[in-house]
Amino acid sequence: MATPIKQPTPVPVFNGQPTTIGSRKTGRERFADGGTTLNVFSHGFLILWGVMILLPLAWIVLGSFKNNTEIGASAWSWPSHWSFDAFSRAWEKGIGEFFVNTVIVLVFSVPLTMLLGSMTAYVLARYEFPGNRIIFYLFVGGAMFPVYLALVPLFFMVSNLGMLNTYQGLILVYIAYSLPFTVFFMHSFFRTLPTAVHEAAMIDGCSHSRAFFQVMLPMAKPGLISVGIFNVLGQWNQYILPMTLMQQQSSSDPDRSMLAQGLVNLAQQQGYSGDYPALFAGMTIAMLPVLVVYLSFQRQVQAGLTAGTLK
Repeated sequence: MATPIKQPTPVPVFNGQPTTIGSRKTGRERFADGGTTLNVFSHGFLILWGVMILLPLAWIVLGSFKNNTEIGASAWSWPSHWSFDAFSRAWEKGIGEFFVNTVIVLVFSVPLTMLLGSMTAYVLARYEFPGNRIIFYLFVGGAMFPVYLALVPLFFMVSNLGMLNTYQGLILVYIAYSLPFTVFFMHSFFRTLPTAVHEAAMIDGCSHSRAFFQVMLPMAKPGLISVGIFNVLGQWNQYILPMTLMQQQSSSDPDRSMLAQGLVNLAQQQGYSGDYPALFAGMTIAMLPVLVVYLSFQRQVQAGLTAGTLK
C-alpha cells in the first residue's frame, strides 16, 4: 500500500524574502518592533507638547490667586490665600465690558459665517456651472491671503461706510475673514455626502433649498461643529482686526474694545505698578470659555475632521 508523500512545511515569506519561525523573528515581527519605536517617539512628543501647553495655563491660573509679592517671588509656589478678589477687580477694571462686547460680536458673526459658508460650499461642491472652479479657487486664495496686507484698505473701507468702532462693522469683517476657510473645509465635506440621498429628496418633491436645509445640512453636522469650533477660537482670540477697527473716534464714542484688545490695553495702563493678579485673572476669564467649548465638543471635532477626509 502506497504511503502518501509528506508535504514540506511552508516557509513564511515577507517582502519576497523567506523567513524562519522559532529562534529568529519573522519580517512582520520586525516591522511590529519598528512600529513600537515609532509609537514611543510619537507619544513622547505628544506628552512634551501637552506639558508645554498646560504649564503656561497652570501658571496663569495660579497667578490669579496670588498677590504681587508672591508672583514676583516664585512662579510655581501655591498661593498663601485662595481668594477670588483678583477676578472681581479684573471684572471691574473693564474685563466684564470687553467680555460682553466679544460675546455680542460672536453671537452674530459665527452663525452668519456658518450659514453663508455652508451654503456657498454646498453649491460649489454639488452643482456644476461655468466658473465653479474659479470661484472655489478664489476662496482658497482668500484663505491663504495674510490679513495684515489688507489692514490699510480695510480700515478706509470700513471708515467710508461709517462703521468704525461699531459692532456691525466688525461682524461683517469677521464674516469675510472666516468665510474662505469655512468654504474650503465644508466643500470637501459636502463632496463626501452620498448623492443618492439628495436625489431621493428631489424625487420626493423637495426644492433645492429644502433639500439643503432639511436633508444635506443635518448630515453635515460633524463638519459644521468642527469648523464652528475653529471659527469661535479664531474670532474669540482675534487681536489685529479689533485693534484696527474698534478705536474710539471721539471722547463721546463708547469703548467697544474686544477681549484680547482690552487685555493688552489693561496691561499697558498698569505699567510697572500694576495689579498683576487682576491681569492674570483677566487672562483666565478670557481662556475659560474657549476651553469649555473645545473640551465639550472635542469628540465631534475629531469626528468631523476624520469624516471630511473619507469618501
